[in-house]
Amino acid sequence: MMQPARKATSPPPETAALSAGGRRWRLHQADPRKVQSLLPAVGGSDLLARLLEARGLEAAEAASYLAPTLRELFPDPSSFADMDKAAGIVLGSILDGRKVVVFADYDVDGGTSSATLARYFRAWGRDLGLYVPDRLEEGYGPSPEAFRYLKAQGAELVITVDCGAAAIRSLDEADTIGLPIVVIDHHLMSGGVPKTAALVNPNRPDCNSGQGHLAAAGVVFVFVAAINRLARERGIAPPAGLPDIMPLLDLCALGTLCDMAPLHGVNRAFVRQGLAMMARDQNAGLRALADVSGIGKIETVYHATFLLGPRLNAGGRVGDPWLAAKLLATDDRAEAIELAERLHGLNEERKALEAAILDAATAQAERALAENPARGVIIAAGEGWHPGVIGIVAGRLKDRFHLPSIVIGWGDGLGPVAKGSGRSVKGVNLGAAISEAARQGVILSGGGHAMAGGLSLEPHQLAAFDAWMLDHMDAFAAERDAALDMDIDAVVAPGAATPQLVAAIASLGPFGVGAPEPVFMLRDVHVTGVRRVGTQHLRFTAEDASGRLECICWRAEGTPIGDALRQGGRISLVGRLKTDNWNGRDRVQLETLDVTRL
Repeated sequence: MMQPARKATSPPPETAALSAGGRRWRLHQADPRKVQSLLPAVGGSDLLARLLEARGLEAAEAASYLAPTLRELFPDPSSFADMDKAAGIVLGSILDGRKVVVFADYDVDGGTSSATLARYFRAWGRDLGLYVPDRLEEGYGPSPEAFRYLKAQGAELVITVDCGAAAIRSLDEADTIGLPIVVIDHHLMSGGVPKTAALVNPNRPDCNSGQGHLAAAGVVFVFVAAINRLARERGIAPPAGLPDIMPLLDLCALGTLCDMAPLHGVNRAFVRQGLAMMARDQNAGLRALADVSGIGKIETVYHATFLLGPRLNAGGRVGDPWLAAKLLATDDRAEAIELAERLHGLNEERKALEAAILDAATAQAERALAENPARGVIIAAGEGWHPGVIGIVAGRLKDRFHLPSIVIGWGDGLGPVAKGSGRSVKGVNLGAAISEAARQGVILSGGGHAMAGGLSLEPHQLAAFDAWMLDHMDAFAAERDAALDMDIDAVVAPGAATPQLVAAIASLGPFGVGAPEPVFMLRDVHVTGVRRVGTQHLRFTAEDASGRLECICWRAEGTPIGDALRQGGRISLVGRLKTDNWNGRDRVQLETLDVTRL
């Protein structure tokens, strides 16, 4: 009873108006010729061919997409500007026994990148020092003060990972004090290339690698491959032989997923093979974190992105920013358990902070929209709102109201200058808007990229900033309207949602940015048994003549979606089909994203 997405110029009658979640549902209109050309790649399955077509796949790309391998997709390290130079510098430092320190960003991408290098150095019998900046005290990336400190501590070479490419002033200071810096980064760069010993970044202006989609963890993996290649060419190896870098793919996959890097090209191979490596439980830190958190087996994108990622990030958000990097690098089970327990505790603290701020910020947003329903941006602010969680809250507001959202906090021991973090909707360049506000003096500083941004301002500037953003966002009315569209791949009946169907869909993975997980509609079903799970989630059953399907809707209680579900009656649902393994069960459920009452 699977029904492909219908070819239509308008949405189905029941979805013509906005849904309970404020969305406009759109069934994908497949190109029949492309679908036909993709059938051989998926064993003749019309549904799977349609799902590939909806993701922009051509027949020639299908095999590589479905079965990505490093052998086929791994880039030539020499295609990266400065890669061979950087490999030579670091290999020389390893052989000479120089004191090398890795300077890592405080997020998962930075932590996995630094741990990859630490483990690689250990395989050569060398220690690698570590420095992770405190986001509250030092901000993002290396500072001149940090480089002076490392120089005073005897560092002879610093490798920055997931940061450094835009730290012009800090790199100039390092050059002045005679501290060599090798930068390994992936962030966009503007202007020229700063003075360094070497700067490896697929997004530097003169890099022709074509690998700008890599996270830092991916660039670092290519980097250790480059060092191995150079050592092999020179006939050099530690007593046990050249380090086997394949076990490091678990860290590469984790950093790639948590940094939301697009899953195409070699990133698909990194994640596919990295998840398989993760399932072997060879990383003591990841195993300890899973044990302490009650996660169980680690083997899916969900485990990496939604269970491990937030816990690893908790140290950088509300506690010790060094914890994740140390945990991922250690082989000591006792140390791993201790670090994992600290991270798990900090994550619980982070969740409590986030929940309190989210409640207050949501109330502000609802009042602002009640006063001005045409608002093109949400801005919520509060004294004492922790800067480590405001970005998460901004993302929650964006998802709920489908508008660019900025959350700002200050005071209560956090300093008099307010810090803000924003998340945007497709088509609205929030980073550019914040940069322009800073240029015009509306705020102290700020910037970012299309989908996210950060800023600093004095609390007394809030009203002027809100007015400026409202005026600026008037130009994006069409883009904001388009952001209400929710793309749907196909219609499925409850009785057709079988484990075999879910397994077939999973064969198209891994899913993530650039490779979205399929979204299905259950049309005209009867919802029964709505009950709360935890404090915010709703579980229920969807039923029609074909059968019954268990459903879950996260964070729905007290929202328009939750209210629509509780009213029951005839409903259409949109969501993703998942296998529910809770309490040893193994059955299919719909992870519900939205609801429309009929």
